[in-house]
Amino acid sequence: MKILFTASECVPFCKTGGLADVVGALAPVLAKKGHDVRVMLPLYSMIPHDYVAQMKHVIDFEVELGWRKQYCGIEALEKDGVTWYFVDNKYYFGRSYIYGMGGDEYERYGFFDRACLNALPLLDFAPDILHAHDWQAGMIPALLKIQYQHLPFYSNIKTVFTIHNLQYQGIFGIPEVQDVLGLGDSLFTDDKLECYGCANFMKAALVYSDEITTVSPSYAEEIQTAYYGERMDGLLRARKESLSGVLNGIDIGEYNPAGDPLIPAVYTSDDMSGKAVCKEELQKELGLEVRADVPIISLITRLSNQKGLDLIDRVIGEIMAEDVQLVVLGMGDARYVNLFSWAEQHYQGRVAARFRMDGALAHRIYAGSDIFLMPSQFEPCGLSQMIALRYGTLPVVRETGGLRDTVLSYNEANNAGNGFTFFNYNAHDMLFTLRRALYFYNSNKAVWKMLQKRGMEGDYSWDHSAETYLSLYQHMLRQQEQEAPKAKKPRAPRKPKVDVVVDVAAEEKPKKPRAPRKKKAETAE
Repeated sequence: MKILFTASECVPFCKTGGLADVVGALAPVLAKKGHDVRVMLPLYSMIPHDYVAQMKHVIDFEVELGWRKQYCGIEALEKDGVTWYFVDNKYYFGRSYIYGMGGDEYERYGFFDRACLNALPLLDFAPDILHAHDWQAGMIPALLKIQYQHLPFYSNIKTVFTIHNLQYQGIFGIPEVQDVLGLGDSLFTDDKLECYGCANFMKAALVYSDEITTVSPSYAEEIQTAYYGERMDGLLRARKESLSGVLNGIDIGEYNPAGDPLIPAVYTSDDMSGKAVCKEELQKELGLEVRADVPIISLITRLSNQKGLDLIDRVIGEIMAEDVQLVVLGMGDARYVNLFSWAEQHYQGRVAARFRMDGALAHRIYAGSDIFLMPSQFEPCGLSQMIALRYGTLPVVRETGGLRDTVLSYNEANNAGNGFTFFNYNAHDMLFTLRRALYFYNSNKAVWKMLQKRGMEGDYSWDHSAETYLSLYQHMLRQQEQEAPKAKKPRAPRKPKVDVVVDVAAEEKPKKPRAPRKKKAETAE
């Protein structure tokens, strides 16, 4: 199959969250299975120069955005069996940020979405499947159906849209989006692009995509309810036959404690001695008391309410009343920066907080911690809990979304499970579960080591998920073949009429005279 991914970020080129990990890991796995996989991304200024130097200029053209005509260049790079295309426009993407800070996001990603579609004929690449990711690529399925699919080149392209986080939808004013994308008033109705008086990139994809996926089976069910549905639950229920959840995987090559070059000592599930070294080095690096017996609880997260940090705020004093150390890595809301800054000062030598994005430090934290805390209010999939398990760091999570699909609470009755979970979004339920994990850490080392070994040996690769996506793609193409109008059987040509020349004079026979009628007998009265 010919498969095209369109996304706003992707490792190793640019990353702000899990979307980048998914696109960067899934595309090469599909390519290894023999498919022609290509990915389109914006050419941000933050992409490392080493990759930019390897890019080759392929084409350039103008993209019409209403009354504007904007330059667009396509740069290409071959890596891991995938062709990576980069949409170049310095005005839109040569900024110091990826997204979230400017007032023209609708124009930046409107440009990107139209540029992706306009580039395909020039690249001579007509994908069987166009797979768009999150709201920044959300207008691609809509524009394809509304403005492009009547053209022969685009007529057979099937679309998949993946929701990575329904909370972020790309909501803008209708006149602004109309001005950029040339969409008429008739399209801004509640059954199409209009959403509570606004234009909505996410809704555009949910309405016009052939299939919708999200990043875990549980999240696919949850977003059809009002609590998790972010005002899209009605639409998602209406499209439930086309909605499915495919659990994310992680890059098991990058996250591998047996060969990770970013951690102080490597280790395996059979020989965990290297993990003790990682813990000691982490304590030294972060200024914590160097103690082998104290459990380190870690958070590597975006600092926001979604991640359940208000629960930690509520009971942080009770957490620190236990004999534990706390490590935090992440960026986000000032409220939580202030919380963990206060905790670091108040519990000196026991709390370390680093407010930045630091991939290498994240690896060292996963390897050196004992417990990974992830009490999310909602979590579409989550990758951190799977990475933690891979490094033998046991997760304490709330049962929601992908956390529920990947972490099973330890059951003493049947010895099942690989971590510790709680259901209610409640600070003291979280605290009780954390204390339960601490009990096993301190008082039942045999169970703790068994759970570490089980976590490290779990399958978190993309192989199974990639097969699920391929099955979905193949189903869509078979369905397309069945729906295609059957070619009519050609009708046999009619036999030509033989023109006969008739000699009327010779052929015309004299009419036989009609016999006279017999007169009726007259009767007298």
